[in-house]
Amino acid sequence: MTDSDTSPGFRHLPSGIHQAVRPGCALLRLETTASREGVLDGAWWPRSRDIGAELPALLSALTGHLGPLTRVGLDAEAWEGLPTRIVVDDRVVHIDSFPVGDDTVLITRGEKDLFSLLVVPPDAAPEAAHAAMAQAVRADNLSPAEQIIVDTGSGQRP
Repeated sequence: MTDSDTSPGFRHLPSGIHQAVRPGCALLRLETTASREGVLDGAWWPRSRDIGAELPALLSALTGHLGPLTRVGLDAEAWEGLPTRIVVDDRVVHIDSFPVGDDTVLITRGEKDLFSLLVVPPDAAPEAAHAAMAQAVRADNLSPAEQIIVDTGSGQRP
């Protein structure tokens, strides 16, 4: 990728991310670094606000990268039908309701290893969603999720 291929402040996502996604699938870009300097550890672009349809795909994808997960923190008002637990790969993952805002999901691995993901609104325009996801995974990103949503316009309907 050349410098002319990137816009200031954003990196392009891998070409696979730009492929069409079926309803009910998650788009996920996760970057973990030893330094953990960025505010966010990744981004998620669910296709709806139906947590029962969306969360299993996200947790399965994360388990493949991070190993077994123990907890998920979500804002109950942002999701439909929020359960208290879900089974992923034969393991129970507890779901907690926190006032974190609908633009963040918190994932816990083990007892203390916490990952924070930007949640791109399901109805975001693809270009804005891709920009938000690219900014969220930058190791040097210091913007909170809410600011990324505002800066990229991903909170606006297409």
